[in-house]
Amino acid sequence: MKKLIISLVFFLVTAFGYSQVNVNKPIDSIMKVAYQRGIFNGNILVAKQGKVIYEQSFGFADGAKSLPMKKDLRFDIGSVSKEFNGVAIMLLNEKGKLSLDDKLSKYFPEFPSWANEVRIRHLINYTSGIPVFGPAGDGNDSLIYQSLLRMKSLKSTPGSLYIYNAVNVSLQRKIIEKVSGLSYAKFLEKYLFKPAGMRFSLVDYPVDAKGMAHAFDEQGKTTVYEQQTKGWVRLPINDLYKWIAALDNNKIISPSSFRELSKAFPGGESSLGTSEFRNDTLLWHQHQGSNSNYEAAYYSNVKDSIVIVMMTNNQQMKVWPLKTAIVQALERQNFAIPKKSLYLAIRDRMLTDTASGMSYYRKLKNEAQEQFDFSFEIGDLISTGKYLQRRKKIDEAILLFNTAVALQARKEDLSYGYELIGECFYSKGEAALALTNYQKSLDLNPMNKNSAEMIKKLGK
Repeated sequence: MKKLIISLVFFLVTAFGYSQVNVNKPIDSIMKVAYQRGIFNGNILVAKQGKVIYEQSFGFADGAKSLPMKKDLRFDIGSVSKEFNGVAIMLLNEKGKLSLDDKLSKYFPEFPSWANEVRIRHLINYTSGIPVFGPAGDGNDSLIYQSLLRMKSLKSTPGSLYIYNAVNVSLQRKIIEKVSGLSYAKFLEKYLFKPAGMRFSLVDYPVDAKGMAHAFDEQGKTTVYEQQTKGWVRLPINDLYKWIAALDNNKIISPSSFRELSKAFPGGESSLGTSEFRNDTLLWHQHQGSNSNYEAAYYSNVKDSIVIVMMTNNQQMKVWPLKTAIVQALERQNFAIPKKSLYLAIRDRMLTDTASGMSYYRKLKNEAQEQFDFSFEIGDLISTGKYLQRRKKIDEAILLFNTAVALQARKEDLSYGYELIGECFYSKGEAALALTNYQKSLDLNPMNKNSAEMIKKLGK
């Protein structure tokens, strides 16, 4: 079935009989279909010209479906939480309490000499050169600190490479505490939450506590919260909206500080997500974060005064397509309601039992293309294969990659699939099969430098 494209006027007049367009109706229709398709469970808020025009809860606050979703429930917001440490750093900079050019060694003289190269500005745009240590080295703040004490050198020169990791965030929060003399939670409460009118926001509020929406997976099982570092903000949707409004109206930091904080390394993301300016005037900014099946996202179009905020406790990776549909509805354009993620539907089934997962995938392909998104089937299969590969299920990953490259697809995507097959065989010590697949990859895409390098390494 072709992707469902709904003509706004036709949808309103024909399907519902409206003679006049009520802007809330198409938004509500989009979200109801999204909930029915299983791609959104949570809270949404839409505001225009500073007024909330749509606010609704969908689904349940737990996987057992015993607790209805409510708009006052708190959510973990994943990486969106890093906005608070970034803004706190800029606020301290404005007050003259620190400088973005301060060296890390000023606050951590016990660190090795590499700390003389790293400045605070590198921490806030993730170009410090500090590598990802992995769970054994950066699973919590204590491990991060010990790993930094032992680290002999940086992975790259500060300012030259974007490496997104929790180490930069942990260091920012420690600096805020050292400079202010307050705990990170107390600093946010006093200098960020209260000025923004965020009355119900808390730092490190337990995810299983009363008043939290509890995250769950595709099978309705409660998701174990894996993040062990501290300093994560949990809040209801109205408080996140108030935070966005405070940023947009310069209640916390100045426009110049906002601009500085929103600078992103090419191909990376800033502490404020992504944004666009025209002649130093902010046009829009948006940010998405996820953690253990929680997901939060917002879009603030300052130019047109539109804000869209979404929070879910059952991540489906469809918040951005939903945002796009809502914006198009507000602009009286045709809009597309996204379908359910194929990748999320098959990923964990493949991990548990790949044969059963393959049967389920074929069933969806034959019977459920109206509900599931097959528009980038090769990408979803490759992503699933990589998910298995990272968990050392190499033979199962090869099966997924071979299924992917059997599809009709772009040469670049097919090349990537064969490259990954080669990578799997190489990890198994089967050089001849690795070489065969790397060569197929290069034949399809002569610009595939990874495959070309591996062919050289394997002696051809």
